[in-house]
Amino acid sequence: MVTPNAYIEVMAFALVVILSYFFNYISMKIKIPSVLLLIGLGVGVQALINKYEIDLNLYIQEVLELLGIVGLIIIILEATLELKINKEKKVLLVRSFVSAFLSLAITTLGIAYLLSELMIHDMVKSMFYAIPLAIISSEIVIPGVASLLIRKKDFLIYESTFSGILGILFFYILLGSMEQQGTATIILGISGKIVATFVVSLVISYALVWLLQWLKLSEKLFFLIAILVVLYSVGKMLNLSALLIILVFGLLLNNYSLFFRGRLRNLIKRDILENITEDFCVVTKETSFLIKTFFFVIFGMTLNFNGIYNMQNLYFIIGGLLIIYFIRYLILKTFIRKSIVPQLWIAPRGFISVLLFFSIPSLWADSNFNSIILLTIILATSLAMFIGLILKRNDLPEVNELSFDDWDQLDNEIKALTMDKK
Repeated sequence: MVTPNAYIEVMAFALVVILSYFFNYISMKIKIPSVLLLIGLGVGVQALINKYEIDLNLYIQEVLELLGIVGLIIIILEATLELKINKEKKVLLVRSFVSAFLSLAITTLGIAYLLSELMIHDMVKSMFYAIPLAIISSEIVIPGVASLLIRKKDFLIYESTFSGILGILFFYILLGSMEQQGTATIILGISGKIVATFVVSLVISYALVWLLQWLKLSEKLFFLIAILVVLYSVGKMLNLSALLIILVFGLLLNNYSLFFRGRLRNLIKRDILENITEDFCVVTKETSFLIKTFFFVIFGMTLNFNGIYNMQNLYFIIGGLLIIYFIRYLILKTFIRKSIVPQLWIAPRGFISVLLFFSIPSLWADSNFNSIILLTIILATSLAMFIGLILKRNDLPEVNELSFDDWDQLDNEIKALTMDKK
C-alpha cells in the first residue's frame, strides 16, 4: 500500500487544476463539454488508486460534503449574478422561467414514475433521484450557445439558470418536507419556512449590500462569501430554506437599482456597487471553476461500473431520455412556436445533477440506482447537445418565421456583427 505524501498530494491537486483549464480550452474549440473530460480524468485516477492500493475512502466523503456545501452557495451566487432583471427582457424572463419550471416539474414526475416502476418501487425515493436528472446544466449550456442568435441564446441561458436554481430549491424543499407528517402539515410547514426565510433574507441582503460598499480592505469579497456560508449553515441548522438567503442576496446585488428605490436610493453608491458586482462575478466564476473541477474528478473516482450491462438500467436510461426530450419538445413548441432547433437538443445534465446525487441522504438512498446511470444520462444529453450544435446550419430563421420584432432584432444583430468586424 502506498503512503500519501504531502508534496505529491499538493502536486496532484495543482495538476488537476491545470488539466481542467486545458479541458475548458479544448471544450471551447471542439464543443465537447469539459465535464466529460474531467469525469474521464477521475476514472483514470480511480484506476491508479486501485492499482497502487491507495486508500482515499476516508477523505472522499468529507471532501464531497465540504464541496457540496460551498458548491451550492457558489452555484446560486453565480446563477443570480447572471440574472439581470429589466423591462426590455421582461417577456424573455417570464417565458424562460415558466419553461424551466414546467420542464423541471413535469420531467421530475415522469422520471420518478418510471423509476418507481422499474427499480426503486418508492415514489418518494424516486423523486430524490428524479430531480437531479431533470435539471438543465447552465455551466454546459452557457459556453456552448455562444454562436447562436441572441434570441435563442438568451432564452437558453435564462432557462438553464432558472432550471438550476429551481431544481436546488425543489430538492431541499422535498428534503425538508420529509421531516413533517401529513399533507396539511407539510404544506403549512414549507410555506411558513419559505415566507419567514424570504423576509429574513431581504433584511439581511439589504444590510449586506449597504455594508459592502463601506468595506475598505481589498479582501472584502471572500469576507462576504464567508458571511454567506455562515448564514447558510445557521439557516440549515434552524431548518430554514437557507438557499433563499443566497438567492435573494445575489438578485439584490446584481439588480440593486431595482431594489433601492425612493429614499433607499440615497443609501447606495452606484459606481462602487457596479465595480463590486463585476469583481464578485469574477470571484464566483473562479471559485466555481475550482469546485466543479474537483467535484467532477471525484465523481469519476467514485463511479461504479458493475451495473453497466444491467438491462434494467438500460431500460431506464432509454425511457428517461425519451421523457426528457419529449417533454422538452412539447414545452418549446408551446413557448416558442417557431424554430425549436437546436434548442430541443440543448438540455445537458451536469454539475448540479452530480451535486444533488451526492446530497441524497442515506435514509432515502437506494442501492438499485447505480451512479453509472447518472453518468450515462450526462454523456447522452451532452452528446445530443454537441451533435445538435454541430449539425445546425446557418442559424438564421426562415423568412416566414419572422415577426416584426424578430426583424428588428435580426437587424440589430447584423449591425452588431458588422461593428465587431470593423
